[in-house]
Order: sequence, then C-alpha cells, then structure tokens
Amino acid sequence: MTWQKDVDELARRKALAAELGGPEKVQRQRGAGRLTARERIAALADSGSFQEFGQIAGAARYGEDGRIASFTPSNFLYGKATVDGRPAVVTADDFTFRGGAADAAIHRKLVEAELMAGEYRMPLIRMIEGTGGGGSVKTLEQNGYTYIPEIPGWDRIVQNLSEVPVVSLGLGPVAGLGAGRMVMSHYSVLVEGLSQMFVAGPPVVAAVGETRTKEELGGPHIHGANGAVDDVAESEADAFARTKRFLSYLPSSVHELPARTATHDPADRADDWLIEAIPRNSRALYKIRPILEAVFDRGSLFEIGRRWGTAIVTAFARLDGYPVAVLASDPMTLGGLWTADTAQKVERFVDLAEVFHLPVVHMVDNPGFMIGLQAERDATIRWGCRALSSVYQASVPWCALILRKAYGMAGSAHANASRFHWRMAWPSGDWGSLPIEGGLEAAYKSDLAAADDPEAELAAIKARLDAVRSPFRTAEKFGVEEIIDPRETRVRLCSFAETAQRALVPGRRAFGYRP
Repeated sequence: MTWQKDVDELARRKALAAELGGPEKVQRQRGAGRLTARERIAALADSGSFQEFGQIAGAARYGEDGRIASFTPSNFLYGKATVDGRPAVVTADDFTFRGGAADAAIHRKLVEAELMAGEYRMPLIRMIEGTGGGGSVKTLEQNGYTYIPEIPGWDRIVQNLSEVPVVSLGLGPVAGLGAGRMVMSHYSVLVEGLSQMFVAGPPVVAAVGETRTKEELGGPHIHGANGAVDDVAESEADAFARTKRFLSYLPSSVHELPARTATHDPADRADDWLIEAIPRNSRALYKIRPILEAVFDRGSLFEIGRRWGTAIVTAFARLDGYPVAVLASDPMTLGGLWTADTAQKVERFVDLAEVFHLPVVHMVDNPGFMIGLQAERDATIRWGCRALSSVYQASVPWCALILRKAYGMAGSAHANASRFHWRMAWPSGDWGSLPIEGGLEAAYKSDLAAADDPEAELAAIKARLDAVRSPFRTAEKFGVEEIIDPRETRVRLCSFAETAQRALVPGRRAFGYRP
C-alpha cells in the first residue's frame, strides 16, 4: 500500500492553483499589459529558486462523494527565493480573482510572509495589485456581520521596517490596504501607464461627488511628485531591475553590515574638469549629477525619489566598492533652498541610512530654508527642524563636503556639530548665518545714507566683505577642517568610506523606522 493516490491528489490541486483565477481572467490580465502573479515571481526571482508556501491554500467546494468539485486558490502568493543570489521573501497579489480583494485572501498567508522575513532576517519584496489583502463590501454580505477594523499582522509590518529591507512594487491599481502596504516600505515603485495608487478608487470617490479616472486620481505623476512612492518605473521589468539595484546596497537585515563589492575604478581617479565645475559667479547654476558621477564609483549612483523634494538628491552609491548614502544639494531647483518637502525627503533618507548602517556623504550647496508666505503655510521650519534632528540622531559615519553655500539653520544641517568633523570644502565654499547680499544694505544703512556716493560706498563695502568671506579665512581659524582641490574629492571620499567601516556597528537602532 502506497500514498500514490494522495500524491496524485496533491498534484491535481497544485495544477488547479496554477490556473489562478481561470483562463479568462488570466487572459484579461495579460490583455491589460500586466503579468500574472506567478509570471512576476518568475521574472524577479533567480530561475528555479522560488519555494512556495501554502500553494494549495484556497476555497474548495466538495461534492456529495467527498471529492473536491472546484477550487479557487488564495489570491496571495508568497515564498522564499533568491534574488541576484541572495535569499529573500517574495510575495505577489493575484489580481485575477476578485481584484486581489479579501474575498479570496487568506490573511494568515500575508502575516506569515511578514513573519518569515523578520524572523529569518531576509529582505521582503511585495508585488502589490488590487486592495492587496483588504476587504470589499461583498465580504460583509458573505460573512453576515460587520466588524471594527483591524489589520492582521500590522505589528510585524511595522517591526520589519526597522529590521529588514522592504520593497513594494505597485504593478496595477492599488487601493486601501494595498496602498498602505505600498508606503510601509523602504523603497516603493509605481509603473508608468500601468499602475495607480489611492486610498479609495474612482467608484468610492464618485460616491462623494468627485469623478476621476484611476490615472487622474492616483497615477504615478501624482505620487512620484509628492513622495508617496519613491520611484516611477517604465515597465514591470524596469521595476524588477530597480528592486535588485536597491537591495544590492543594503545588508539582508540590520544585524549585518552592507557588503563591499569589487570595483575596477581606481580610488585615486581624478577628473580634471571638476576644478571648473562650480561657477565663480555665486548666482550661476550648475548641474550636480555629473559631479556625483565623477566622484563615486563609475555606474554606481542609484538615485531614489528624483521626482519630489527636488532641491536635494538622495542616492545610494559606492566608493572603492563600499556602499554609502548620498545627500547632495541641487542648485538647479530653487538654488538648493530647502522647502518643506525637501526637508521631509532628507529626514526619511537619513533615517534609512541609519537603520541599515550606511555611511553618509553630504555634498552641500544650501542657501537656507525657503522663505515667503507659501513656505510659512507649508510649516517649513517644523519640517526643517525634523530633518535637522534626524542628522543629529544619526550615529553612522558622516562626511560633509561643502561645494558652495551653507547658510542659516538649513546650512547647519550639513552635519552634527557635536561629532567628529569629517568635513571638507572646495575653494568655492561660501557660508555664514545669512547670505551677505541679503543683509548688506540693511546692516550698513546709516553708512550708505551718509555717503556722498552711496553706490561707490556700497561697492567698497562689498569688496571688504568679499575678502572676509574667503574660505581661507575660515580655515585659518579651523572653522573648516580642510579645503581641497576639487580633483582630489574622489580619493578623499574613498578614504572616508574605508575608515568608516571601523565605526559601523550592526544591530537594531534605538528608534524604529517610520515610512
């Protein structure tokens, strides 16, 4: 007597599960230009590496003979896989049955996926479509009762943010709990022309008098620009590629340190054009990204959140193979002034670097906080002080490179002044409590009023102050530790990255990460 009959039954059920919502629904999914849940897993994970858990979980109907008459698989898939050779927990919502709603979900599967990532210290990748495990009105009728809302496993979702890298990919319309799961991550992506995200979709919004298409309500052009998601991908394949790059800079959990990778880019490489990268005219603009490409390992710059908080560039990069977190002012947006959303972007990125033990390189050209009525309405000072607090709470090694301006409270966020100052400046450095141009005429009002030739007197005052503002005067007083030739930047930063490894300590930080 063998168990062959039961093994055959197992194979039959697995075959039923592989059909997802059925041929018609699968064809509809593909017709909309979207992969199915199983196709997505196959595209993201290393070939043959996916080990599914709960494959035959779902809703079964039995005939009078006790045999299974029909089977609808759970519309949430999860398991262990390797992604670029590294173990990870991979999950995927199946939109082909009930649009990913809870009518076909088994909540315990979602909770188990989160638990597995946290307990076994593996990155978690969520591929979300639909409500991502949330309910629908139809659920209430089926259950025959209503309930006070609670989210199974939310405690683990919160804990995972402080322990393992979490990536969420919105690969179709994402609403309700699906949207919540999207933003509860370290890196989130929507796909251009394919996915949208909203608290409630168009039919629900229409009930309160607002008629919108899915794209109008929550397209990538909205959430890529407001920071609700970190990036916008061109396609599902592009989203998978971005996921792999993001994870490549991070440890598998906070209990490890980021890994160094091999590089053929010499640490002492020097690009001659850097000596003229900053215009001598302090009002002239320049592009920061070519400078970043020049000083970090070639091809290693991975920018995050390019469409929002655009006065600051946040990116991962490598220096002589060592992963680092990069903050860099972008004078092409408002001259680098910090707005409320720029400050929020800084705060979130610094916390990310702190949680995963990435040394920070801050390249500064910051003329201060944005001013004016709109800035006050946006509570810029509060968000700015939160960003400054994140800089002071960070314990990871920190290197500040002042390219040009560092003024006022925002300028003071270049580094924590109470820690060791690994700080350098280019000869173009220009700093103070406020820009001289902004306060000159008010400070010398009486002198100008008494002068026979106010214009000539103003020019003379400017000339005297230009001499005082020289960065060499600051260096004489050790107010800046080093002024360097811009062409030396890469070798100096590589030295910082190597030395920083001595100060990195694995483990969970004292405060948890919030999205």
